[in-house]
Formats: sequence, C-alpha cells, structure tokens
Amino acid sequence: MLPRTTHDVTLPAPLSATATTATTCPYCGVGCGVKASVRPDGQFDVAGDEKHGSNHGRLCVKGSALGETVDLQGRLLYPQVDGQRVGWDDALDRVAGGLRRIIDQHGPEAVALYVSGQLLTEDYYVANKLMKGYVGTANIDTNSRLCMSSAVAGHKRAFGEDLVPVCYEDLEQADMIVLVGSNTAWCHPILFQRIARAKEARPEMKLVVIDPRRTATCELADLHLPVRAGTDVWLFNGLLSFLHQHGVMDTGFVERHTTGLARTMAIADNTAGDVRSVARACKITEADLLEFYRLFARTEKVITAFSMGVNQSSAGTDKVNSIINCHLLTGRIGRPGMGPFSITGQPNAMGGREVGGLANMLAAHMDLGNAKHRDIVKSFWGSPRIADKPGLKAVDLFRAIEAGKVKAVWIMATNPVVSLPDADQVKRALSKCELVISSDIIEKTDTNAYAHVLLPALGWGEKDGTVTNSERRISRQRRFLAAPGEARGDWQIICDVARRMGYEGFEFDGTHAVFDEHARLSAAGNREWGIGNRSEHGEPTALRAFNLSGLVGMTREQFDALPPIQWPVLSSTIPDSPFPIPAVGTARLFEDNRYYHADGKAHFVPTPVRAPAHASSEEFPLVLNTGRVRDQWHTMTRTGKSPKLADHIPEPFVDMHPQDALVSGVRAGELARVSSRWGSLVARVQHGGGIPRGNVFVPIHWNAQFASDARVGSLVNPVVDPVSGEPEFKHTPVRVEEFRVLWHGFVLSRRELQMESTTWWTRIQGRQFLRYEIAGRDKSMDRGAWARQLFGAEDPEADWIEYEDRTAGVYRAALVVGDRIECCVFMSSRPDLPSRAWLASLFVKEQLEEIDRVGLLVGEPVEKGADTGPTVCSCFGVGRNTICAAIRDRNLKTTAEITGCLKAGGNCGSCVPELKKLLSEVRATEAA
Repeated sequence: MLPRTTHDVTLPAPLSATATTATTCPYCGVGCGVKASVRPDGQFDVAGDEKHGSNHGRLCVKGSALGETVDLQGRLLYPQVDGQRVGWDDALDRVAGGLRRIIDQHGPEAVALYVSGQLLTEDYYVANKLMKGYVGTANIDTNSRLCMSSAVAGHKRAFGEDLVPVCYEDLEQADMIVLVGSNTAWCHPILFQRIARAKEARPEMKLVVIDPRRTATCELADLHLPVRAGTDVWLFNGLLSFLHQHGVMDTGFVERHTTGLARTMAIADNTAGDVRSVARACKITEADLLEFYRLFARTEKVITAFSMGVNQSSAGTDKVNSIINCHLLTGRIGRPGMGPFSITGQPNAMGGREVGGLANMLAAHMDLGNAKHRDIVKSFWGSPRIADKPGLKAVDLFRAIEAGKVKAVWIMATNPVVSLPDADQVKRALSKCELVISSDIIEKTDTNAYAHVLLPALGWGEKDGTVTNSERRISRQRRFLAAPGEARGDWQIICDVARRMGYEGFEFDGTHAVFDEHARLSAAGNREWGIGNRSEHGEPTALRAFNLSGLVGMTREQFDALPPIQWPVLSSTIPDSPFPIPAVGTARLFEDNRYYHADGKAHFVPTPVRAPAHASSEEFPLVLNTGRVRDQWHTMTRTGKSPKLADHIPEPFVDMHPQDALVSGVRAGELARVSSRWGSLVARVQHGGGIPRGNVFVPIHWNAQFASDARVGSLVNPVVDPVSGEPEFKHTPVRVEEFRVLWHGFVLSRRELQMESTTWWTRIQGRQFLRYEIAGRDKSMDRGAWARQLFGAEDPEADWIEYEDRTAGVYRAALVVGDRIECCVFMSSRPDLPSRAWLASLFVKEQLEEIDRVGLLVGEPVEKGADTGPTVCSCFGVGRNTICAAIRDRNLKTTAEITGCLKAGGNCGSCVPELKKLLSEVRATEAA
C-alpha cells in the first residue's frame, strides 16, 4: 500500500495545467469548499474556498493536506477477479452473472450491497434504485448506519421526517451552545473555530461540553460535565423535568404545534425528576448539574449540538429524542440561534439519507412501510418491483452472510473488516461468502483481502457529483484529475452491472442526469410545490420537506456551475417551467411551525432510561470508548499517505487514567494488550489527562495495513440500538494488561521494509522516509546482523555507522550512501528512545554534516534546538519543544502571541486547545 521508495511517487494527470477547480472536501460532514489547483511541477495545491458558505475559506489540517494524498501509490487501477487482472467486460460479467445466478437460485434476499457515506449522492441513488426497485430487496445498507442512524430515527420520531432544523449561522447567533458527545475541536475543526470566533466576539456566550472525557473541546468550555458513559438520557430527562417544574415552557407553542407531552413528562419525572438522583446516576456534582440546568433555563437562544457520543449507543435514538424534547418544551426550534443540531460524521451521510441509502428507507425521504410511498417510487422509476419490507441493517447483514443466508455482497467505498463492531466476525462472514465484490480506490485493505472481484473506482479529484453536509447544503465535488488506469465512477459501474442483469432505467449520460432524476423524484407526490401550506381540512400539502423541485431540469452546464445550496430548494413557478436561476435554498426549517407527521405537529417521544447493554465486571473492569483523532480519517487509506497528518499522533494508543494503569500493571509509554469478550489489540499506553477512572479510549483508525494488531473494531461489542440499529461503539467492557517485550525500537528508511517478523510494529509515512515503531521478544537476536540484513547494507561504498552497549541494551545504526542517510535504527531495552523529529530532519538533507554523524552515534542532536519535539501544529509543522522554548524565552502569555511568533494555531485552529495546555504547563514549571 505504501510506496517502495518514498521519494518516487506517481501523481495523477491533471485535466488542466492552469485551471483552479472549486470542489468540496471529502472528509467530515462540515462540507468545506476547496479550491484545487495545479503547480508547474505537477503537484497540487489546495486552499479553502472563500465563497463557500460552510467554511468561508478556512480548512482544517486534513483538508489542507489533501494535496499530499492524491498520488497513485497503492491505488487499485484495474479490475481483478480472483487476484488476477482482467478487463472490464470480464469483471462486470462476473459480477452481473454471479448476482443473477444467486438471485435466480435463492431469491433477491440472498444478495446485498454495503455502501458508504464516501459515495456521491449520484452513486448512492443508482445503487438504491438497483436494489430496491429492480432486484426487489432492501438489503442495501451503509456505513452511515454506524454513525448517523440514531439521529435519523430520532428526527423521524420527533418531526415525521429526517430533518436537521438548523444551519451553521445559528451557532454564531446562539447565546449558549451545548456540545454533547462531540469532540468538535478535533472532529469538526472548522465548525469549532466558528464557535470560538463567536465566543471571542461575544465572551458572554456560554459553551457547555458534555463528554465523559476531557477533550480539546473542553479547553474553550465554560462548563464541562464529565457524565458517566451511557447516562445521557438521565441527564436530558432530568433537564426536561427541571424545565417543566420551573415553568420554563412555551405553552402556546406546545399546545398548538406538538403532541405527546403528558406521557413524555410522566417518564421524565419518574426517571429523572430529582436533581440529586440524576447527579448520582451521571456521576457529576449536583452543583455542576444545577448550573447546566439553570443556564439552559434562562437562555432562550440555545443550540444543542450532538454527534457520535450520542448516536453510537444501544440507547442512541432515545438520547436524540431526549435532547429534542427539551427544545420542543421550550419552543426553541425553528428560530435563529436555537434548535437541536446533529453534526454529521461523513461528507455525504446526509446525501445517502436523501436517496434512501439505509435498509429501512425509500428514496427521497419516503418510507418503506408506506404503501403510497412505495407506489410513488415504483411508478416514478417504472421498475418491475419495489422492496416492501426493511432489509438487513449493517450488523445483521454480516451475521446473515456468516449464516449463509446472504450469499453475495457488494461493498463500496468502505472497510467493514476494520470499522464494524465484532470485526473478526466480519472476517469470518466474508471468508464464507460465495461472492464478495469490492469497489474501491485502494488495492490492499483489510476488507479487499476477502474479495473475489475488485472494481477500481474513482477517488476525490477524479469523480464528479454532489454531496450534502450537516446543514443540508448540497455542494459539488468536481473533477480536476484524469481517471487513473481504468478506474470508473461508482454510478457508472452500478449502471453497467444493472444493464448486464437485464434491467432498463440505467441509461444515464452523466452525473447531471442522475441528479436530475433524483431531484424529480424528490418532488414526486409532493402535491404542492411549496412548504407549510395546508388544505381546507388542515392537512399538510407538502408531504415531505425534502424537495429539490427548484433544481429540476438543469442542463449539464447548469449542473457544472451549481453553487452550494441548502435544501429544500423550491421552484417559484409551476413544475414544467424552465430552471429558475438563481434557485433559492432554505437555511432553517420549522420557521412556520409545520412538521411532517400526519397531524402536522412535532411529537414528544417518551425516553425511558436504560444502562448500556454490557456492564463492566471483575474480568473486564474498564469501559472502552472509541473515536477519531485530530489528523486522521476513518481507516487511513487516504490520510495515512500524508506526512503532515502522521506527525501529530503517529501510532495507536490506549489512553487511560494513571490509577487504572497502576492497577492493570501497565505504564505510560509501554505497550499493553486491550481485550474484550470479542477480540483484542496492542497499543501504547498514554495518560492524556482527560480520562476518568474506569474508562479507556482507543482511536478507530489503525488496521493491518498500518499496524500489526490495532483494529479496535475487533474489541467492540455488537449490541445495537433497537430502533436505529446503530452499534454501541462507546461502551464495551475491557481489560488492559501488560504486553511484555524485551526491546523497543524504531526504524526510519527511504525504502519500504518488511517488519512482519517483529513481535509488534506500526508504520508511519514521513517526509521522504517511512518510519516503523517496533518491539520484540527475541533474547538471542544479533542486532547488528539483523539491521544489516534489513537494510541490505552490502554496498562497499556505503558508510555503516554503528554503536552498541549490550549491558544497557542499546543499539544504534545508520546506513549512509553518498553522504545521504538512507536508513537508521535505534533499539533499547527501554521504550524511551531518541527524538524521531530530529532524525526525521536528517532525511530532508541532501548531505549529512559531520555533526549529524556524531549525533547518530550518540543518539541525540549535538546542536541546541535541533530537536523540535512532537508536532503540535500540523498545519505549520511546529513542534512541542519549539513552542515551549518560545513561551519561556519570549514570555508569551496567550495563544494569539504564540501564533504571532510561530504561526502555530493560525490556520485551522484545531491545535489551539493544546497551545493553551502548553502555556499552563510552562507556567506551572516556572512557578515550581
């Protein structure tokens, strides 16, 4: 997957040598606008798009590093069948023929698609059309099931449709923002910076963070509530009861526009009516709880923004509704600066929901269980059939594959062997599956190892279509790179397979045509072209809020020029009128107090409290929480290529409280095995300072392509929310124990090396080198012989620099060819090894100086200041040692002064919380 030589990288061909292309970032759900341009040397520059309403020109470090990720190393460029390269005709015939044979023999329920929020809306649309309208099964689910399905279910229960009512501007207009289960500073940095700038302009704005961990987001908070994992429903039921008891209620709104309050209040009062009991259940102080409740009560303009910490739970849907209930009671919805806000995880999780990408949904926000909706979709498509019952949700799908009920699965743009819970079960399922098809841009992934057919897809910069972000803003992803090898767009591949299966209705001549059909379907059955009107009988005339009627009929040129726009997008004239330019979007929903249940009202939803499915025990005494880190994304197939993104957190870790580490017999900096009933991994122990006792945190990103044993999905319990089907990624009982090794080490090399013979390894992309962190158990190892063999150090003209102290267990060696360092290795019986940052700086030198050679022998830089330390600001490559020295030497007192001095924190701002911590640490050290 990684390059054989790190300085010999193949770049894709640009479509234009001069043009700048406005496109959209492929990472999180913020949906930032990006401008991509080609430099004279063939490299690619990216910058934020100032005209895009989601980011106004700002990019986080992941977006800024996109230019480092578009090379062709490791790309899947040609179709493969059973590990052999074949032509497209052969591959498509194998897919279509295999699916057709299984359907004919076992029925449509024996095949399935598992797709992704990385797909464009147009890809999603044709995949859903193929399965639900032509194959006749709803066995198409998406990895959005793992992140957003609880929000979807909560929205539908409360509003009658999956609707996010707010927009990003509301965050800036709010007087109080509550962030629940969201490390926004790291996971949605551009949104967090909008909050930070608003708070700087209005210091009286309150920020409350509700999270078991003290994350970087908490550094800006006025109040942090470190609630016990899984107690969110207690917390918000308690808030609802508190508000009701104290008369903080918009009676007119509740009476006219809602229903279900009495039963909901009975549940809330019964389960959380006593503040002291709620504080005890949540394991927070009564004083902090009351401060939060009182702040919420007296602040009208409140946004409650939530993300994975709420959704990824066996009670995720109830958590969502417990939050929405509080906004309905107070009428704080549908107006500027207030409302519940689901922050989407993936770049197009919203677009997938629009087209019915989940197994329990139809396209265009229509319901699978509604016969009228099924008739609308079937008639519109002219399809031979329509699915009439929900398909298998993600976890159930892979269980059905293992059981032999589903005999063919087509996986698109996702890596379930890494990302699903109980991930070893996914391995077993795929190994037994009769036909596994994978459409991907990367050849070697943990999942692709099980595929019978690999289909090369287009990646970011090569594909063309739309995505929809967290605030319902549709943006264009535009291509600026030529298709590499024989890669094709996912929508094209699906249409090719559909036609080979004998289906009509897949004759699109471009993504603009797919989008147009999608837009037309959104208007089908919406009797009036406006929203909020009512018939003489009081029935809503607009059956669904999701409506793109104002975008129907676009030409290819109009689609190409489409600016970012928030749905619903309504035509101001009759349906057959020409495309209106400009079309007008909708920033905020429910301003007219119209909802999408049959009664036109919002529904309070009773939310009984219940604990997570699996409690900690004597055997598994700690609770595992999983999530992202700042500079990586999903399973690292893209971000793992970037040296800039590898610097901040280079290896898998388990973050835990020092007292839990002591009880578990492990120490910071050393390796530990983390085990659950379902699996285990090995990672390095750290004490980040934000983990409460009884909890551990492990990131989701690492897998077999980057580490020997670090798939956290293999540990996660497979229990799901009974309504949404979303897994409980935030609460798995585990134990942590010592992973004993006899030596630790690291290697930096310009060439890719084979480390599989070591006991433990992880691989990191550096600038002009690869870095391997390693550890082993071999007592009798001849380290010099091993290093020479590993590096191929037979060149008589090369210099071999070597030092060994067998008593101390220390070994160092470097291979220098023509005064240029090629490889080096440092090994010790202790884990505290020399600075990697200093050694990395030697690889950018064309010629080593004598002082550098001396440093290699002694194991540290000779010159003062040569070691910049671990990276804190990835945007500008500023290290911890450099920042701390500047704080001390220049008497810096604020993060703004650090930025002015070193630039750190001056781009995306996601490192600003760390800069604040360093300021405090340096001051504390000086005071001592």
